[in-house]
Amino acid sequence: MRRHVDGDRDAFGQLFLRHRDRLWAVAVRTLSDPEEAADALQDAMISAFRRAGSFRGDSAVTTWLHRIVVNACVDRLRRKAVRPATGGTDERTLDNLAMAQCAPDPSSDSDTSLDVMSALRTLPPDQQAALVLVDMLGYPVAEASAILGVSEGTVKSRCARGRARLLPRLAHLRRPGDARPRAPGNRSATGDVLPSREGGEHP
Repeated sequence: MRRHVDGDRDAFGQLFLRHRDRLWAVAVRTLSDPEEAADALQDAMISAFRRAGSFRGDSAVTTWLHRIVVNACVDRLRRKAVRPATGGTDERTLDNLAMAQCAPDPSSDSDTSLDVMSALRTLPPDQQAALVLVDMLGYPVAEASAILGVSEGTVKSRCARGRARLLPRLAHLRRPGDARPRAPGNRSATGDVLPSREGGEHP
């Protein structure tokens, strides 16, 4: 970052390549649309490039970059929320999601993924962003707090409210005799969000 601010023309490109996969995973999981995610990531990186001189080192560079990407995604979600809905996630979108950098879990199925992504998009943008970071991508609450620029308690609260709202929409994914919905593979990198504990903190 210092080299970029000092005028090294290659430094920012190297910085982006170092963090690209994780930034892309955040964008595509948050927006559920690869084209929207690509646009948001591009906008975020242009913003980061121009604002690099304002970086004071109060957080890690990766946290700063993640925050800019999340903000770009949340802005898009809010703009979409005020426009009429045009339909749910289709098979093409699901196929594109499967190509994201975080490998999908082979035990998850398309129907489950469609259900989960469709339910996720019914949440307010702030809750979506928190669940994507904590439940889908496995970020610790403390790291998600730094990325989102809110307290850990706020992250936990957003996750808890989001899981509670998802629970009735995903109740059909429960195993027979299981009190909770079935999490495909139960891994954070699958791209599937399920309310692992109603109102509880993600492990």
